[in-house]
Amino acid sequence: MKKEFTDEVIIQSAMRHKNIVMLIGCCLELDVPMLVYEFAARGSLYDVLFKCRDRILVGTRLRIAIGSAKGLTYMHSAGEGTIRHGDVKSANIVLDKKFTPKVSDFGTSKLLARGKAEMTEHVIGDMSYINPIYMEQGIVTQKSDVYGFGVVLIELITRRPATYDAERSYVANFVEACLAKRARNFIDNNITSEADIDLLEMVSRVTVDCLKPNPGERQDMKQVENRLLEIVAHSVDHSQERNYEGDLSPAPDDVALLKAFGE
Repeated sequence: MKKEFTDEVIIQSAMRHKNIVMLIGCCLELDVPMLVYEFAARGSLYDVLFKCRDRILVGTRLRIAIGSAKGLTYMHSAGEGTIRHGDVKSANIVLDKKFTPKVSDFGTSKLLARGKAEMTEHVIGDMSYINPIYMEQGIVTQKSDVYGFGVVLIELITRRPATYDAERSYVANFVEACLAKRARNFIDNNITSEADIDLLEMVSRVTVDCLKPNPGERQDMKQVENRLLEIVAHSVDHSQERNYEGDLSPAPDDVALLKAFGE
């Protein structure tokens, strides 16, 4: 266990990004090692989506999606090697008071040789967010994180938790509906604006590409991030009167929000 904590400290201490939770301190000399992270006022994205009934506007969901993508993009490009998270899911994305997302929990993260994959005999992580190749062959790459992020996007679109079933998964049902151009059947019922629904349908197309069974056909996180930013830009161009909220209080206009996304 101490080695796992040490590995997490080594990986996390090398990263400084507003969308990655900050490691403040650690103590590895105790029987149970302790890590201290910055405070996330709103808890995990999973808690916000599924344990809180407050309304979550489409703009807020996009902020969370893009910020999380930025954090993973940074993580994948940090260091001399390449880092993969290994357990991307809504429970491992925490939110501050302003709904700024921060990727967290690096206990399963690995530093891989650039361009290489890792083989593992034991499946590690939440089955609902694990790509099929990993379950079948034990092959882990950064594209495994892209798959997990795709499942997080499903949860942001539908506000329903991803559930894994050996026979049929919610992820498979969602992808099938999107390919049949029925994505709106899965969109959160609380989203009623036709413009918002159209926006989430565009996000669903990005989602399907993240979930392609063949990892080689998935885009990398930087490409996914850019596509999400393009969706925001599209919404700004076609819907200047809309007001996306970054939290539950009045938010800046779309132009300012787009500028913030581009930072």
